[in-house]
Amino acid sequence: MMKSTLLPIHVVGGGLAGSEAAWQAAEAGVPVILHEMRGVRGTDAHKTDSLAELVCSNSFRSDDATANAVGVIHAEMRLAGSLIMACADKHQVPAGGALAVDRDGFAEAVSQSVEAHPLITVVREEITGLPPKDWGSTIIATGPLTSPDLAEAIRAETGEDALAFFDAIAPIVYRDSIDMDICWYQSRYDKVGPGGTGKDYINCPLDEAQYNAFIDELIAGDAVGFKEWEGTPYFDGCLPIEVMAERGRETLRHGPMKPMGLTNAHDPTVKPYAVVQLRQDNALGTLYNMVGFQTKLRYGAQAEIFRMIPGLENAEFARLGGLHRNTYINSPVLLDPTLALKSRPELRFAGQITGCEGYVESASIGLLAGRFAAAERKGEMPVPPPQTTAMGSLLNHITGGHLVSDEEPGKRSFQPMNINFGLFPDLAPGSIVKPEGIKRFRGKDKTIMKRQLMAARALDDCKAWLAREHA
Repeated sequence: MMKSTLLPIHVVGGGLAGSEAAWQAAEAGVPVILHEMRGVRGTDAHKTDSLAELVCSNSFRSDDATANAVGVIHAEMRLAGSLIMACADKHQVPAGGALAVDRDGFAEAVSQSVEAHPLITVVREEITGLPPKDWGSTIIATGPLTSPDLAEAIRAETGEDALAFFDAIAPIVYRDSIDMDICWYQSRYDKVGPGGTGKDYINCPLDEAQYNAFIDELIAGDAVGFKEWEGTPYFDGCLPIEVMAERGRETLRHGPMKPMGLTNAHDPTVKPYAVVQLRQDNALGTLYNMVGFQTKLRYGAQAEIFRMIPGLENAEFARLGGLHRNTYINSPVLLDPTLALKSRPELRFAGQITGCEGYVESASIGLLAGRFAAAERKGEMPVPPPQTTAMGSLLNHITGGHLVSDEEPGKRSFQPMNINFGLFPDLAPGSIVKPEGIKRFRGKDKTIMKRQLMAARALDDCKAWLAREHA
């Protein structure tokens, strides 16, 4: 590869997102200086100084690109020449339908590839403040363990409420898995807020026996403890529901499950003893979050207990709840559609700090940030992928697809998200056609076909996007 005469792009952070961003920019012919503090200053979670070290699981989750959103983003990243996916494929270990890796071999392969690239210079140093303006184009990909000094500098630039240090995550449910023969649309007291209709929530009613059974299971549920380095970030604004339940059987009924101001549209004569409300979570209306239901319950326990709620017996979850350390910015407010900081457009953010969750999601946002920054360096206009692709749908959610609560203006509601089909635009009307010879075509069979069609559309549109980008 010939030496470039272009000014370098700086990348801060050598995790999955930063390594991928550096690789993509360099492969586009733009020199990169990658700044990584490990080797000078460690973190409480990392064990090595390798780039792209996997701190938690060694699984990249499902590799099924025909009907699984994670598999689709894998396939799109491979099409785009992803370093992370190439190294994962090279160091794969048996894991059924999932893509799991030998974590040491994977991190070593990423490190060797990045360090050997003729256009990438790796500098081991801690960046303690926002990059100076004379650096020009810079990508900040410092992840959930961003150093305190840099985190404080980001907060000073973006505003006091723009940076979160802990997730208080409520589960998110696919809208089409909610039983509307039991549930109904209504805002409390039929309140019509800005942009609202008075029917902005889905309501799930519980009688007294159902409520008490639910509380019993919550208290008995298997919770996950905090890691030593996380501390215990409970505060009254984001108490896990199981902690609220332990404080008294009626606590939830006077908190997030209060029935006041709600009338069951299916039977107005029977007043619910308690109500679980779900609020629209994305502009597409395909995802609804369980209001006030942040939790530390283990995932298996969450699914089992939450399906006790009337109307959610067959609920499918796009994301389950959690509460853990995770430094991330309020991206829908702060970033433009190419991940550039609105107040300082020469700065881009990538990876988990933008509010995406998961290894491949973080790497994919790094991939896009690297390509966007490289395009600008070469005097070209960055072109985001279509929203119909997995990468495009995740980018859209981060930079504008998430809805902010109209009833709680100013309250931060953006939460990290894994890739899922609920982020994709729906199919065109008439796309789902019942196969010949099948009498019953609904429920699971229809959902599988819908996801297969979405996956095929995503890959076709990704190929077309890449072809236009290289034209």
